[in-house]
Amino acid sequence: MSKTLIRYLEPSIKDDLKKKMVFLGGPRQVGKTTLAQHLIKNYADEHPAYLNWDSDEHKSKIKQREWPKNEPLIILDEIHKFKNWRNMVKGFYDTLKNTHSFLITGSARLDHFRKGGDSLLGRYQYYRLHPYSLPELKYQAGSLEQLMKFGGFPEPFTMANERNLRRWHIQRLNRLIRTDLRDWEDVKDLDKIFALAEELPNRVGSPLSINSLANDIEADFKTIKRWLNILSSLYYSYQIAPFGSTKIRAVKKEQKLFLWDWSQIENPGIRFENMVGSHLLKYCHYLEDVEGYKMELRFLRDTDKREVDFVVLRNKKPLFAVECKHGEKSVSPHLFYFKERTNIPHFYQVHLGKTHRQIDQRISLMPFETFCKEVSLV
Repeated sequence: MSKTLIRYLEPSIKDDLKKKMVFLGGPRQVGKTTLAQHLIKNYADEHPAYLNWDSDEHKSKIKQREWPKNEPLIILDEIHKFKNWRNMVKGFYDTLKNTHSFLITGSARLDHFRKGGDSLLGRYQYYRLHPYSLPELKYQAGSLEQLMKFGGFPEPFTMANERNLRRWHIQRLNRLIRTDLRDWEDVKDLDKIFALAEELPNRVGSPLSINSLANDIEADFKTIKRWLNILSSLYYSYQIAPFGSTKIRAVKKEQKLFLWDWSQIENPGIRFENMVGSHLLKYCHYLEDVEGYKMELRFLRDTDKREVDFVVLRNKKPLFAVECKHGEKSVSPHLFYFKERTNIPHFYQVHLGKTHRQIDQRISLMPFETFCKEVSLV
């Protein structure tokens, strides 16, 4: 896959930059810098309008506003690591908005760091950049198999090499824990957080037990919960909550956990479920960031352990539910059960095979690629 692939958020970001600042968040190595630099006129790998707070030279230039005066777009990367960054960025925008646009990027959740201090409300639009997905890759031959095996992060996906993937996993986790986490807050038990992050691939897809993790990692419940929130804010993992209905005895407190990089998961069925979930989360974030809808990704599970993997909601109303099966199997009976007891308009069972059947008006069994096209994922 070419490094010059036009990412799916680029048109929307270009449009918003005409009116306000843009904040671009997302996981480390997901392609934020490449996307940002691609927006600069006369794009080059090293461009004077791109300034990274991690560089001492760039840090000084940012403080002194030493950027090219003739460049309409200025990119400030990782500036949230500066304690007073909100006031600094607010000052840049308020005094220079008639001559410059500002794109602020970071590998941690900028929506977290912007809270408090002077309000930036109305001055920016926040976007979350996701890894590659099947629709973004234009359904190219072999891309689904490549996504399943190597994940959607640009480097391992493009290289498509198992040795490189293993090394990339180690390097990414080390940078996340040893570098990004240190910038987040002063945490002493880095080794235990590292152990927690290494254990999470084994917990994907099942109801998340913080008590079990606390026992395994040898830390208390509140500490594990706080560390999980930090890993979520650093775009390592994410959790989804159950969807309730008056006609089912839905679980209320259980959460399910998934990873931004599903290639870490060994079990192919669980890896497929995580990949589908990440495609759906990308869809939700896109509709929220670009179109302004309130989106939620949830799952269905009752006290008798009947379950459907995912439910997508828009403005608190369910759009559809998705059950994932790695192979072509008979339709899950849970779909019929929940169809009669919820107001979910459509249930999809997706798989990696070729079978496509319309079971009834509200239940469909189809290949994952067909599903992506039918629902218009991004």
